[in-house]
Amino acid sequence: MASPPVKLIGFFGSPYAFRAQAALCLKGVPYELLMEDLFGTKSDLLLQLNPVHKKVPVLIHGDRAISESLVVAEYIDEAFDGPPLLPTDPYDRAMARFWADFIENKLTKPFFMAHWVEGEAREKFEKEGLELLTLLEAQLKGKKFFGGDRPGYLDVAASALGPWSSVIQEVMGVTVVREDEHPAIVQWVKDYSSHEALKPCIPDREKLLAYFTENLERYKTAVNAMLQQQ
Repeated sequence: MASPPVKLIGFFGSPYAFRAQAALCLKGVPYELLMEDLFGTKSDLLLQLNPVHKKVPVLIHGDRAISESLVVAEYIDEAFDGPPLLPTDPYDRAMARFWADFIENKLTKPFFMAHWVEGEAREKFEKEGLELLTLLEAQLKGKKFFGGDRPGYLDVAASALGPWSSVIQEVMGVTVVREDEHPAIVQWVKDYSSHEALKPCIPDREKLLAYFTENLERYKTAVNAMLQQQ
């Protein structure tokens, strides 16, 4: 029996959508990418399949729809044959989930805020982000990837530190990930972004740079709105 078709609702500038693409590429799963315009009117398909968050990514596997990037990554790992993303050892698997949650709920906000805000707010977020990056750096000790010899679930979770980090640093003129302070992460970015299995889905750097340059003020406005709500 033929496997149900796999489709992914994504968005070019989203590192969260890229997580799902990375998981599919690492597992070797063919898929059709449906690009969403999140700055315009969201499609009926997206609203129908993800009525809770109304965000990408949404994985469509036959008549099933799965939302939220890390949930999607775990589903892909369990539903398809191919190299495992999560470790087989229960402890190692738990630790991969722990550090993925750390990235999602501790590191992401101060890390990206440090790029987009200015003045004292930037100093505060940058200090916090650097401290958290040091904790994440330690997870690469003696390893090429967080998953070991090849990228795995935690590498997928850390995808935004890949192409997005260097592009946003260039657009904003702010460097948070520095080789003298976090050499393992800097090397990981290079290795992850050039990994053979990920080449079909790694975004073109020049297009990504053009996208963030074009939408710079849009992101600044959104970040300032977030700060005012705190």
